[in-house]
Amino acid sequence: MGKQIWKPGNMLYPVPAVLVSCADQKGNTNILTVAWTGTVCSDPPMVSVSVRPERYSYAMIHETGEFVINLTTEKLVRATDTAGVKSGRDIDKWKVLRLTPEKASKVNAPLIKESPLSLECRVVKEIPLGSHNLFLAEVLAVDADESCMDKKGKFDLDRAGLIAYSHGRYFALGKLLGSFG
Repeated sequence: MGKQIWKPGNMLYPVPAVLVSCADQKGNTNILTVAWTGTVCSDPPMVSVSVRPERYSYAMIHETGEFVINLTTEKLVRATDTAGVKSGRDIDKWKVLRLTPEKASKVNAPLIKESPLSLECRVVKEIPLGSHNLFLAEVLAVDADESCMDKKGKFDLDRAGLIAYSHGRYFALGKLLGSFG
């Protein structure tokens, strides 16, 4: 059996499903789900998120140049999905999703307390791409939940119960298959 040729499309799966928290200059805050995110550089540490300009959170990130990427877990899967399909224009996502905003150390956007790991980010460049604009950002601080630390003081992401998104469905990250090197 051979392979079928399809029209071009985004079929790069699975991807991380993260909750991005942001704030505007007046102090209004919001949360949105982003699956188009990733690491782009290690020195300096940089990440990217792609957001549609019509999204409520886009204007906040565009205005302030700041956001926080909050990793998601099995416990946060319902909140992650809801944050991606409901608009902050219509609901207070913090209240509806029962999430707790926490003050960040380097940016004005809040962290999500329930997330095991949060990356405080400052935009260095915005790139219009078509349906989405890509925010290229430097990671200014990493906030790690102490409950995910092992006995040696190392952060153990496996304890966190992280999830991934694949073509309309969420999956728990599973068994260890090997290690780097």
